[in-house]
Amino acid sequence: MNKSILALIALALAGCANTATRPAPVAATATRDPAAEAHIRQAGAEILFWSQAQRDANFPHMEAQFPGNVVKAGGRVHPLPAGTKLPIADDEIDSFMAAQNVAGLIVLQDGKIRLERYARGYGRDGRWTSFSVAKSFTSTLVGAAIRDGYIKSVDEPVTRYIPDLAGSGYDGVTIAQLLTMTSGVRWNEDYTDPNSDVAQMFAKPVPAGADPTVAYMRTLPRADAPGTKWVYKTGETNLIGTLVQRATGKSLARYLSEKVFKRYGMERDGFWMVDQAGHEIGGCCLSVSLRDYARMGQFVLDGGKGVVPDGWFASATAAHAEIGRPGFGYGYQWWTYPQGRFGAQGIFGQAITIDPAHHIVIAISSAAPHASDRAYSLARFAFTQKLFDAAVK
Repeated sequence: MNKSILALIALALAGCANTATRPAPVAATATRDPAAEAHIRQAGAEILFWSQAQRDANFPHMEAQFPGNVVKAGGRVHPLPAGTKLPIADDEIDSFMAAQNVAGLIVLQDGKIRLERYARGYGRDGRWTSFSVAKSFTSTLVGAAIRDGYIKSVDEPVTRYIPDLAGSGYDGVTIAQLLTMTSGVRWNEDYTDPNSDVAQMFAKPVPAGADPTVAYMRTLPRADAPGTKWVYKTGETNLIGTLVQRATGKSLARYLSEKVFKRYGMERDGFWMVDQAGHEIGGCCLSVSLRDYARMGQFVLDGGKGVVPDGWFASATAAHAEIGRPGFGYGYQWWTYPQGRFGAQGIFGQAITIDPAHHIVIAISSAAPHASDRAYSLARFAFTQKLFDAAVK
């Protein structure tokens, strides 16, 4: 997740094709009324500073609070048959879930459910917000766009697809450097600071027809040479979302539906929050059911055949950037961990963690008391390790 959550995790344990013509950019939706636009602009700050009661009420129902687009599931559901019950005591699971405000916990091994538990009013038919777990979904769409011929390679300059970034700190930055958050552009991801970039990027109105992410990101100065330093930046994943939209001519919700939800067989429709221009927020705010988070992990384990290029996930989940802790790194919007594991992480306790050596996927949805917290992260890591250990006994 952010720089602080990274430190906690580290202590305790992110051009046109040769045969395709680039489609027209996705048009912004019609202007909303000023009150609605102001509500959307303040969404980041509101969510970061909700009370516990608001988190409990809203995390499973973000569509009731903010506008967004539906990610349609298909008619065929990818099966998740029951596996052998994980050998871990029920009271130990209950204690962990209560202490960590966990609403949903699922463990797959070899594509079978070995543990599935719900709490806090959540259930199999519900959805839960992802926060930055969405980043790994968005980066997967880059792989899909390359396979589909909309993007030539990750080595292309970002300005080829977002020309309105020309003349900004993103001149000379490649798609790969966006994916690995090594652009060199200055950014503040402090979730406790209402004036940080992550809290302010949608706070200001933009001219009609302008993309809010691009309008903000093009104002940021360069701090380091591209490719030389890793700094976690949610705004850059939002740029990746804009890039995919412009390259494909499709909304992120539609493209994710076509390439993953329908094709792989997600069980429930998803919901993706949008900015004031009506574009899905690539770095955040995709709501998905617990089983479908697990299916996303299984989709990655299965290699995304027919959706992303061969070898895409092997590269995407490798450590392309050093993050300052031995054994930990950052790939294409995936975190890399010791023991060959990798995962997607979101504030307030969201996670998909994958152990490819043992074919294990663990997905957790939570309403943690704080966006990031050292003791919370240490306890989560310790319990996640217990789940991995139990699965390989």
